[in-house]
Amino acid sequence: MPKYAQDQPAGFKNAIERVAIVGAGGTIGSHIARALLETGKHTVTALSRADSSNKLPTGIHVATVDYADEATLVAALTGQQFLIITMSPTAPRDTHSKLVQAAAKAGVPYIMPNGWGPDIEDVKFGEDTLLGPAAQAARDEIERLGMHWVTVCCGFWYDYSLAGGEARFGFDFAKRALTVYDDGNTKNSTSTLAQVARAVAKVLSLDELPRDENDSSRLTLSTFVNKPVYVKSLVLSQNEMFASVKRVTGTTDADWTITHEDTKTRYAEGLAQVRTGNMAGFGKLLYARAFFPDEAQDLSRKAQNGLLGLPEEEDLDEATRVGIDSVQELQSRAERMAH
Repeated sequence: MPKYAQDQPAGFKNAIERVAIVGAGGTIGSHIARALLETGKHTVTALSRADSSNKLPTGIHVATVDYADEATLVAALTGQQFLIITMSPTAPRDTHSKLVQAAAKAGVPYIMPNGWGPDIEDVKFGEDTLLGPAAQAARDEIERLGMHWVTVCCGFWYDYSLAGGEARFGFDFAKRALTVYDDGNTKNSTSTLAQVARAVAKVLSLDELPRDENDSSRLTLSTFVNKPVYVKSLVLSQNEMFASVKRVTGTTDADWTITHEDTKTRYAEGLAQVRTGNMAGFGKLLYARAFFPDEAQDLSRKAQNGLLGLPEEEDLDEATRVGIDSVQELQSRAERMAH
């Protein structure tokens, strides 16, 4: 593919206008779909099964697909410039590959694969959490089939993880109980769902390519091709999260049942569960591993918020309020809670 817009065939428009999303009614997909629509620069198409009950954002187009029939996927993706994949962890394991292969046949040039969160350059973290090898294989397949990928490294989704139950940030709001990892002082990068969606919309709203060689230093989509986009909202310890929760809920320590667990022991327990086929252990191992005191996920030095014109830091108590308000909604959508 030529590097500059001036070298493209006649009729080339230097913009990403047509975006397809898998999971547009889901946890992160719905936020991304709305953020893209709000730019006014994109036509957004949701790939949706005929039996799907998901409520989709207003203004989105729908292409009905059957994952057992590749022709329906290829038809839905033909003419699309960018495919964003957000999927439940309970989706059949070959679904991602089916989408990538169909995208290649449909001529889609760019894919944002289903990898949201950890720093893909931290290979050990990827191996320890079991996420890395599968995510690398997905990126390799995209490249092998002649397409490009852009992935988002955002740390944990703060509001989602806060609301997502004891296995994540340790909070059980129904029982008003908190499990503290070690001393509760280890900090991790987090991003709100809204911040991740803003980042995706910003990247896809850039010009696709520099105009010519004199324009090569300007930020374009090509800047991020086959690379991670790093974003953050807040870098927090559990103790800081708890302080915010108490402010937002008007509670004190006395209102909560607080227990402490060793992260390395908790990680080993979660891993053992997963190895016996009990996927309830996955969230446990993932979050415990991220809070290892000497190997946490802090993306501050790599964050590209300024480059993308995103807020450098968000309001903690407001993000906490959003998370707490979503507790009941997330509990009703338990099958999607894997991040």
